[in-house]
Amino acid sequence: MVTVVTKLVHYLHLSRRSGQYTMNHDHSRKTPDGASFDRSGSQDSLDELSMDDYWKELENIHETRGNNQEERVALVVKEPDEGELEEEWLKEAGLSNLFGESSGDSLESMVFLSTLTRTQKAAVEKRVETVTQTMRKKNKQHQIPDVRDIFRIQDDSKGKVCDGSEPSTVGTSENKNETQDGTKGPKLSLVTGEQNSLLEDMPFSDTDINLEIPFAEQAANLRDSSAGKMCKSGGGDTLLPNFRLPKDKTGTTKIGDLAPQDMKKVYSLALIELTALYDILGTEFKQQKAVKIKTKDSGLFGVPLPVLLEQDQKKVPGTKIPLIFQKLIAQIEEATLETEGLLRIPGVATRVKSLCQELEAKFYEGTFNWENVKQHDAASLLKLFIRELPQPLLTVEYLKAFQDVQNLPTKKQQLQALNLLVLLLPEANRDTLKVLLEFLQRVIDHRDKNKMTLKNVAMVMAPNLFTFHGFGSKTIEQSEFVMAAGTANVMRFMIQYQKLLWTIPKFIVNQVRKQNTESQKKEKKDKAMKKLLKKMAYDREKHEKQEKTLNDADVPQGVIRVQAPHLSKVSMAIQLTEELKAGDVVARFLSQKSGNVQTLKKEEVFLYEIGGNIGERCLDDDTYMKDLYQLNPNAEWVIKSKQS
Repeated sequence: MVTVVTKLVHYLHLSRRSGQYTMNHDHSRKTPDGASFDRSGSQDSLDELSMDDYWKELENIHETRGNNQEERVALVVKEPDEGELEEEWLKEAGLSNLFGESSGDSLESMVFLSTLTRTQKAAVEKRVETVTQTMRKKNKQHQIPDVRDIFRIQDDSKGKVCDGSEPSTVGTSENKNETQDGTKGPKLSLVTGEQNSLLEDMPFSDTDINLEIPFAEQAANLRDSSAGKMCKSGGGDTLLPNFRLPKDKTGTTKIGDLAPQDMKKVYSLALIELTALYDILGTEFKQQKAVKIKTKDSGLFGVPLPVLLEQDQKKVPGTKIPLIFQKLIAQIEEATLETEGLLRIPGVATRVKSLCQELEAKFYEGTFNWENVKQHDAASLLKLFIRELPQPLLTVEYLKAFQDVQNLPTKKQQLQALNLLVLLLPEANRDTLKVLLEFLQRVIDHRDKNKMTLKNVAMVMAPNLFTFHGFGSKTIEQSEFVMAAGTANVMRFMIQYQKLLWTIPKFIVNQVRKQNTESQKKEKKDKAMKKLLKKMAYDREKHEKQEKTLNDADVPQGVIRVQAPHLSKVSMAIQLTEELKAGDVVARFLSQKSGNVQTLKKEEVFLYEIGGNIGERCLDDDTYMKDLYQLNPNAEWVIKSKQS
């Protein structure tokens, strides 16, 4: 019996000969029938010939599953009921108290909503309205707020009513050096017309990624501009732009730089911003939901990532990447990355299956003989590990959203959506994906020898990440070929722009700062109303003044005191200058030749911004301290390692 995948490959060859099928439409290369394909050509080129790698990989995957005698339980993806999708979305966004039994207790949500932009508010309003209508149909006996009241309340608290007519974006306004609670510092506000004019007269080039203005606001402005149209690039445009991040004087924030409590806020904001972006661009955004199934609670292959990490951490405390995943990559690299066809040429199926069984039995005992593992077998095992995960590495919830990135009009918007999607991944999935993409880039770096260019690696890896066994079978239609090319393009984006994807946009960090500021004001008001806490506040203030007198009496204006509790020089007053960077501050401490400082390397310690309008933030070396101090003058500055 001919397999579905074999039919797909056969269909591809027939279509190519007849000239009826072109993957990239106007951008595809016309290659004469019988012409050989040079794998060492342009790594940005993507044509129907290069799709061979995709279909061959898909066929290898199908054969591997066919040889596996163990019956796999396919993951069932549940179709949500009416309103259920939006209700789940609001919960994920941290806005569940806008409806249901707890709808009356929504002060915390009001603080959150007050920091949203015009397009973000519209996304929330749309989901709340759907849930409200569904609840009314079902005659739920809960308090159901009118969506207009939700935003009217939070706007009235500021003394103005939002009529939805003003486009608002999050930025840093330095015109006022005093916050509403009277504390010193710039006000992080929802800027309106000024930033819109900046968008129209953008100083950024086409290849600059603007992280200061929300992506959905950029898309809305582009849609509403005099041009009236967005240049659609789609998946057929083969050349990848050289996108870059312009330098931010207050520092670039990477995933892992913020404290967990701030990362929760980042998650909620990223979800709302992604939804707003998809709404503006007319692309449907639906989170999938998996029905719980019984999975393995031990072993290596087919084990959920959290379970696998839990058992790995018993062996190696603190590990964030599955040990078997790390070892397989190390095994591949131990030989050489110059092997021609690396990742593309499969290992021997029977040997891979035998190795898989042997690894299950001996890996944790430390008795497995890695000398018997050939490089192509190790590569096949690595891909098998990814495919055998009970839920996809890109998660059931967001796999379709990752796939739908190909449908967004421009490559810049595709990259922006991927950036937000990476922020939405669970930590274990995100960390594992990062290690995988870094490894794939190292393979591509040896393309002159191994003939594995960006397009080749993307073609081989896309089926392993995107054709998840729980999402049903494929049909032999041209739409499936378009999907194949689309997911391969998404794979190319993730590899090519991985450093950009692990950056937290500045507008989201600014929104987190604003939320923290608003929450602190609320806490101060609550404390002021409780007589019991007045004396405690007085005592604390008195203690802080005494401590400040002892420690900071010698600190004049324009000077910050940096603490380094784990170094021999535990404190230092640093004069702020226009050119002083975070890396310079760390270097001054490390230059002290005493104690344990000599054993520390510059890449092991970092300067942290702690408190004020942020929980905790690790600063990159190029952060200009004076600019950051003006943004958060109430912060403390501490030097420590990321582990401490």
